[in-house]
Amino acid sequence: MEHVQSYYAASVNPHAPWPQLNDSIQCDVCIIGGGFTGLSSALYLTEAGFDVVVLEAARVGFGASGRNGGQVVNSYSRDVDVIEQRYGKESAQLLGSMMFEGAAVIRDRIDRYAIACDYRPGGIFAALNGRQLHHLQAQRKRWQQYGNHQLEMLDRSGMMREIASERYVGGLLDHSGGHLHPLNLALGEAEAIRRHGGRIYEKSEVTSVQYGSPHQVTTATGNVSAKYLIFAGNAYLAPHLEPRLSRKSIPCGSQIITTEPLSADKALALLPNNRCVEDCNYLLDYYRLTADNRLLYGGGVIYGAREPGDIKELIRPKLLKTFPQLAGVKFDYAWSGNFLLTLSRMPQIGRLENGVYYMQGDSGHGVTFTHLAGKLILEALKGNPARYDAFAKLPHLPFPGGRRLGVPLTAIGAAWYALRDRLGV
Repeated sequence: MEHVQSYYAASVNPHAPWPQLNDSIQCDVCIIGGGFTGLSSALYLTEAGFDVVVLEAARVGFGASGRNGGQVVNSYSRDVDVIEQRYGKESAQLLGSMMFEGAAVIRDRIDRYAIACDYRPGGIFAALNGRQLHHLQAQRKRWQQYGNHQLEMLDRSGMMREIASERYVGGLLDHSGGHLHPLNLALGEAEAIRRHGGRIYEKSEVTSVQYGSPHQVTTATGNVSAKYLIFAGNAYLAPHLEPRLSRKSIPCGSQIITTEPLSADKALALLPNNRCVEDCNYLLDYYRLTADNRLLYGGGVIYGAREPGDIKELIRPKLLKTFPQLAGVKFDYAWSGNFLLTLSRMPQIGRLENGVYYMQGDSGHGVTFTHLAGKLILEALKGNPARYDAFAKLPHLPFPGGRRLGVPLTAIGAAWYALRDRLGV
């Protein structure tokens, strides 16, 4: 399988491919999945001297890592106030201390390895009503308490200086957020892994795993023996490989379009300071400019990852509601990508067997959390698992009825919250 026909695939940096696994090999750590979770883990581990093999069923960055909105958004899908309510103050303090680490890891990777991925600083959370603006004001206070002092509240006029849209009553600008070309980031990280001696195999779908000492990971044309095994497939992990993981999550689809290239003046008239934006609705819209002055716009969720019939017509009314001045603009690219949703909306990381780890279910905040996760797995394998275990100790609950019933039940719940968004309550 090749990369989906997206703007990212069409504008990808030149890169050498990785081979298919056609042999029986040994390593310290075998990672299943060549997206951000697997790549971040592999890069941290190879830097530390581990012998690492990454097995990717398709191409590096094939899944959500190479298809997402490209927004570097801090925190988790549930903020630290919800974490404290559910899991207690101690969990909130430990997880809160890591909220901004993933974005810092990304910036460090870009600088250290000179990854050309069009990084631009600054992300805006946009409030559509007074209730959402009040929530952002409280979020700013919480984030400042955990060390993020790069936050700026915007009133309506401030939002108009940032976004040429009349939809918003205010917002929160996080100067430590930002946006980038995610597929180019993934490929740059993969090249860094190669330079450190890590081995990546594309088109090497795992067909079975056998736990033991060592663990055996089999593909159609090869086999890997490893002391440690990491499941990092997220929404694209075949459910039969490890049913204990698939029962705890459901894949969800998100859709994105990009316009034709706009003139520099027209593009910067939309977003004068080139920030990325996401609104505060439960089923949120998100958008930004690309390096060649296209507007990239995504929104909505399809539970169960069903492919919609016409992505352009699904997203067009959302885009025009925000930017009616773009009526008549052409769309050059439209695509879907799946992310993995958990019942708690918190990431799931933990252990299955001796030396078998998993990291999944970032619930829409995967760009930043996956980069933190790589750091946490390194700490765990080096004998300091406290921060890894802070997430592993959270309840990883299965969806009621499994994926078959979890999808419609979650969609019903989302429809209720979407109604509340429309009513502003």
